[in-house]
Amino acid sequence: ATRTERLLLAEDNAVNQKVALIMLARLGYRADVAANGHEAVAAVRRQTYDLILMDVQMPEMDGLEAARQIRAAGPPDRRAGPWIIALTANAMQGDREQCLAAGMDDYVSKPIKTEELAAALERARLAMASR
Repeated sequence: ATRTERLLLAEDNAVNQKVALIMLARLGYRADVAANGHEAVAAVRRQTYDLILMDVQMPEMDGLEAARQIRAAGPPDRRAGPWIIALTANAMQGDREQCLAAGMDDYVSKPIKTEELAAALERARLAMASR
């Protein structure tokens, strides 16, 4: 079954993009792709996304800065904006807090595991349904 949520994948690495898109497809999701933070911010200005998978480490503009800009430009009630899931290779102690402080809603560590991605997407769907 194809999901109706609009997804944006912000990931600079072409291999990681492909892997994430395949995982998403298996879970019934289609996603647009942004190759860096600037592209992610521009994409969100062009159209509404329900969910953004945001790589934290990207060149030019990282995921934290992109999330801050998306939140700053979005509705004052953050819950009305997109649900942002951080994708990060450094699952270090302060990372989760840093991601949440930048305006992200959830966190999946890389390399991404399908089960973890599915669980994060399910949490997002439940959270969005209760808004």
